[in-house]
Amino acid sequence: MDDLNGRVAVITGAASGFGREFARLGAREGMKLVLADVDRAGLAALAGELAGTACITVPTDVSRAEDVANLAQRTMSEFGAVHLLFNNAGVGSGGLIWENSLADWQWVLGVNVWGVIHGIREFVPLMLAQDCECHIVNTASVAGLLSPPGMGVYNVSKHAVVTLTETLYQDLRLAGSRIGSSVLCPAFVPTGIHESERNRPEELRNREALTPSQRMAHEATTKAVTSGRVTAEQVAALTFAAIRENRFYVLSHPKILDSVGLRMQDILALRNPSDPFTYKPGVAPGSTA
Repeated sequence: MDDLNGRVAVITGAASGFGREFARLGAREGMKLVLADVDRAGLAALAGELAGTACITVPTDVSRAEDVANLAQRTMSEFGAVHLLFNNAGVGSGGLIWENSLADWQWVLGVNVWGVIHGIREFVPLMLAQDCECHIVNTASVAGLLSPPGMGVYNVSKHAVVTLTETLYQDLRLAGSRIGSSVLCPAFVPTGIHESERNRPEELRNREALTPSQRMAHEATTKAVTSGRVTAEQVAALTFAAIRENRFYVLSHPKILDSVGLRMQDILALRNPSDPFTYKPGVAPGSTA
């Protein structure tokens, strides 16, 4: 996709982080925007900022199939088409994997995995029926390419998004479609994901105090995210460049490929997993570097 002017973009998780920057960049490109999030106040603020842009806001919990079905219906009734889909909404939870509650798993997988599944099920048929150039971007993470300790629930969710998107790419090719796809795998970027608990549904909140490992994971994530040098705006620009180039893998921190390569070498050599922080010991949980 080259000329984005007048095209319709649907963005989940639009009220903050990458989603907000996708919306801002889409507006500058002259796109029509459908902004979705559970954060109603954040959506309203963004819509106000983008006054003059053709856009609608649709409060959406992407873990709910009916919400995403409504998002698709609102998109078509308002704009009659969808050309660019960002399955971007995401949340995080950490700690030793056996200490995560059932609610942790339900919440993170509900948003991070089922949100993407619902997006694909609702919007791909619409895109196929249009028979024109379209593109889908699914937000994963480098946690979908590596398996750092203390991030088990999040790792599982993002590995799922990576393989889901790789399979989507192959299925779209098999179908001979004109829909491109990309998987975004950022590292630590100041997006506010370390504060995602603010949006956790009441029925999925934990009633017990955090364990030491969960506190440590949250502190490490907060430090890493807030000190990230690559901005969400820069990641949005990288993503739009990938859309124009029809490039599948989008990484915000190319140096992470050394760690990804080490993991691949472990698999090929049938050896036990290496420390994922071998090349970045300063970001390991508990590190004082």
